[in-house]
Amino acid sequence: MSDAELVLRSTRVITPEGTRAASVAVAAGRITAVLPYDAEVPSGARCEDFGDDVLLPGLVDTHVHVNDPGRTEWEGFWTATRAAAAGGITTLIDMPLNSLPPTTTVAGLRTKQDVARSKAHVDVGFWGGALPGNVGDLRPLYDAGVFGFKAFLSPSGVEEFPELDQEQLARSLGEIAGFGGLLIVHAEDPGHLAAAPQKGGRKYADFLASRPRDAEDSAVGSLVALAGRLDARVHVLHLSSSDALPLIAKAKADGVRLTVETCPHYLTLTAEEVPDGASEFKCCPPIREAANQDLLWRALADGTIDCVVTDHSPSTADLKTDDFATAWGGISGLQLSLSAVWTEARRRGHGLEDVVRWMSSRTAGLVGLGDRKGAVTAGHDADFAVFAPDETFTVDPAALQHRNRVTAYAGRTLSGVVKSTWLRGERVFADGEFTGPQGRLLTRTP
Repeated sequence: MSDAELVLRSTRVITPEGTRAASVAVAAGRITAVLPYDAEVPSGARCEDFGDDVLLPGLVDTHVHVNDPGRTEWEGFWTATRAAAAGGITTLIDMPLNSLPPTTTVAGLRTKQDVARSKAHVDVGFWGGALPGNVGDLRPLYDAGVFGFKAFLSPSGVEEFPELDQEQLARSLGEIAGFGGLLIVHAEDPGHLAAAPQKGGRKYADFLASRPRDAEDSAVGSLVALAGRLDARVHVLHLSSSDALPLIAKAKADGVRLTVETCPHYLTLTAEEVPDGASEFKCCPPIREAANQDLLWRALADGTIDCVVTDHSPSTADLKTDDFATAWGGISGLQLSLSAVWTEARRRGHGLEDVVRWMSSRTAGLVGLGDRKGAVTAGHDADFAVFAPDETFTVDPAALQHRNRVTAYAGRTLSGVVKSTWLRGERVFADGEFTGPQGRLLTRTP
């Protein structure tokens, strides 16, 4: 490591080969070598020794609604990326809605990039959107560097981003498959949602009944069938229904090009504990029962579910009314996702290596960044989180970096504290303090 400018040491470094004591050499923002812990530090190189705190690859969150520009009172690149850094996330991919304009044209992408460029505390990439009537925009967006395309099969909640019907889905997916792109899908069937009881009001049980599992199951089934027919690559967003897991497992075994994510709130929160009127717990699809959660964890363990992402989807506090029918549906999770998942993972017998696989290496691979992000290995960006897995903290909304400090985790005691976050070898967060924005805008590489 004679060219090293920086050496980071820990008795517990999570690498693709396992966890071990190591010294990680960094030069020009890249990892140049992973060496024994006691390797000699070159003259002139700075050395940081984290002792027994864990050095892990910065997380890659591929499902974040930043809402900037247009709804920056809900969130924004400055606040969202600070929250990400505080949570050990070094790369996020921004969803094409709830910003104005949405990222459904190249012009919309350029507008969003211009806004993000000076505000990003971590690296940021962008999804495009697939809407009725924008098939002609998909290839230009792909060539401009979006990582893939999001579509809804049921209403999105904002009028500027309408859902696709089955004919429109087939047309968009056929176009995307033609140039080798990825379609990511909010999979709930509108017919099943329309047939479900819609009572409204404060009772969480009524809201849960309004978003039944069969809405997810049916939508996943139709998506799998279409993907198989077109030999297209598809990704199911925020899976909450365990009833869809056998279908997903079979599709993967049959060679369908399918990946699936779930979210921290489905893995750590349960319907039984949601108080009536507490719409900070509202999301779509909804948080389901404890027995359902157990099956999601089992599917993560066996690979049926590929990865865990936040689906960070904030709003202003006034939109979180106590009526579940009218409250905005979304959970803010960027800053707390690693600790929340780790708290439950360790209780169920999983290790930090599993969490890193679900929240960093697989998410990096999903968007084609696996050769740069998501692993502590030579040649990758020097993106790290320093994590104290045995320390605990109680969630105080006032300590959150999100613009609107509404959280379903308020008052919960979580395990694991992010001590510092590093982006290309530069410390961007440590002990509650931030540097100025150092993130870069990422584009898909050909």
